Amino acid sequence: MKNIYTKIAMAFLAVGMVVGASAQTVGQDMKNAGTDTKNAAKDTGKGIKRGAVKTGHAIKHGTKKGVHKTARATANGADKLEQKTQ
Repeated sequence: MKNIYTKIAMAFLAVGMVVGASAQTVGQDMKNAGTDTKNAAKDTGKGIKRGAVKTGHAIKHGTKKGVHKTARATANGADKLEQKTQ
């Protein structure tokens, strides 16, 4: 019987500790909510910035590639035209 009473006492003690711990952290949780929101906004901003930079680099690369291909096609077309006119 002693063992059962010990287990019951330990269970009440554990429940009391959990309730007490949660009651102590409610105020701290409310204080941390603003910080968590601020950090989430910062992280979102960093992700948007990274995406914008990557997109900008991709556009720059694509533009250079397009200009290069156009220049090559123009040169090839001029060479072919010159060959046909001779």
